[in-house]
Amino acid sequence: MPAWLILILVGVVLVILGLATEIGQFLIWIGVIVLVVSLVLGLMRRSRT
Repeated sequence: MPAWLILILVGVVLVILGLATEIGQFLIWIGVIVLVVSLVLGLMRRSRT
């Protein structure tokens, strides 16, 4: 599995857990940051090829 795909999956899981728990605000922000980083990495990899 590519690293960017794993990061997207982790980000989605963090956002879902953030919506379901009390410390949701923190987990949502971490999930959003992970999603953005993974999207940037995916775009950079595509631009190289």
